[in-house]
Amino acid sequence: QVQLVQSGGGLVQAGGSLRLSCVGSGRTFRSAPMGWFRQTPGKEREFVARISWSGISTYYEDSVKGRFTISRDNAKNTVYLQMNSLKPEDTAVYYCIALDTSNEPLGSWGQGTQVTVSS
Repeated sequence: QVQLVQSGGGLVQAGGSLRLSCVGSGRTFRSAPMGWFRQTPGKEREFVARISWSGISTYYEDSVKGRFTISRDNAKNTVYLQMNSLKPEDTAVYYCIALDTSNEPLGSWGQGTQVTVSS
């Protein structure tokens, strides 16, 4: 099972940028698709972006297309989420997670990282 530790996030003004990192342990990390999700109070956790195990294929939720970039470095067991042109509605706790072959969350979530975008 992949264990995940997140870093990055914080407070930024609208239009700014942040990068989230997620370091995985375990032999399965390099063979697992990875995803980023986010959650705001009172709402369900929602999909943001995912990346294939090789890093070749990526997919984004419509509201972040063109602004967010997911990438990974398997040599470092790390997946990233570069967030540009941030908007107040991007404010949420962000989570990384391994995905199964159906792109459904698999195993344990990262601990979560708060991203706050001020207007």
